[in-house]
Amino acid sequence: MEKRELVHLFVTVFLSSFATFSMFPAITDVTIDALCPGQDRCSLAIYLTGFQQAIIGMGTVVMNPVIGNLSDLYGRKALLTLPMTLSIIPLAILACSQETNFFYAFYVMRTLTAMTCEGSINCLALAYVADNISERERISAFGILSGFVSAAFVCGTLVARFLPTSLTFQVSTVVSMLAAIYMRIFLKESLPLDHGDSTLSQPILKGSEPVEGIKDDAYSPKTKLAFKKIPSPWDMISLLRSSKTLSQAGIVTFFQSLAEGGLQATVLYFLKARFHFNKDQFADILLIVGITGAISQMIFLPIFAPTIGEEKMLSIGLFLNCMSIFLNSVAWSPWVPYAATVLSSFGILVQPTIRSIASKQVGPNEQGKAQGCIAGISSFANIISPLVFSPLTALFLSEKAPFNFPGFSIMCLGFATIIALIQSTMIRASPPISSHNLA
Repeated sequence: MEKRELVHLFVTVFLSSFATFSMFPAITDVTIDALCPGQDRCSLAIYLTGFQQAIIGMGTVVMNPVIGNLSDLYGRKALLTLPMTLSIIPLAILACSQETNFFYAFYVMRTLTAMTCEGSINCLALAYVADNISERERISAFGILSGFVSAAFVCGTLVARFLPTSLTFQVSTVVSMLAAIYMRIFLKESLPLDHGDSTLSQPILKGSEPVEGIKDDAYSPKTKLAFKKIPSPWDMISLLRSSKTLSQAGIVTFFQSLAEGGLQATVLYFLKARFHFNKDQFADILLIVGITGAISQMIFLPIFAPTIGEEKMLSIGLFLNCMSIFLNSVAWSPWVPYAATVLSSFGILVQPTIRSIASKQVGPNEQGKAQGCIAGISSFANIISPLVFSPLTALFLSEKAPFNFPGFSIMCLGFATIIALIQSTMIRASPPISSHNLA
């Protein structure tokens, strides 16, 4: 498959991400207006958002590895169809109305569909890129893919910034449908087994080697274990234990996702309660994230990662993200979150670098499994994070706070990032398991 086919993947990811991101600036106001009309502080909204994120995490911790593993068997395009189709439903509900009843319908459908959709599109896209790009060029390709996501973030945020809320959700719905149609028409299938020799030099699961003297089409019971369609937690553990670097990448992913999930569940409510931010201020902050994130991923990452190494780029991204979180936690003026946002934008470098590091530790027909495993770890962190930090945020934003520190929960998220940063400094470049070159 020619590399120009990746252009169709980038367009698909852009359209899908645009549809998702365009609702972000508006959803906080919609949630508070539906649950606590006329108020800036709404503990119920924080609790429901945290609960939703935890439930979604419980679903995705199972579904992301399953979808990734199935894509190794049946192809990336076939598996992309499911999450891209399901993601249309909740957007269509709010496109009709943002009244309380419609909000609750959206809340339920968003929770159910996101248990499958959340993270799976990105997981499959990364595996698709790994199928068609050599290891030497992979970090640049991952950076470009993430750059398209950031560009979609910018465009979606602009739409939310200048369009009325009702029209924003209508545009999101139409673009989400367009993304699914475009993917089905233009994107070619990518099946890793088509690349010819897809045998791992070091099998992930014990007993996956064919028994000597048995024909190629016959396998022992242990051999069949390697080809199970539904991976168990033990399969994921075996995958992580197959490489020290992969294990370290999993630890970094967990603590980084713990901090990121906590921020997603709480920071906008924190800013609304602390500085009375609304949809327009949220959109401005998200625009800064998207623009600087796209620049860092599409320009800085391809230029500097091959020179200084993915491991150092990972540490740099975590360090800047950590600084951003601590700055937000002690914000004393409305301009401080804007300054912190510039730093956090370079923290976006973490995801493409960690995914590239992980992809090089497995063979060509294990890319979906590896990306699904990393996504599953991230989802597991997203179960824990809102359950811990949503109540903590609600407590310190209320009048019953033990002491006057509204950003205390945000600071705690910074400590999780510090743990990820320390672990990232221990990662050492190791020879990749596979060494295939794709045209």
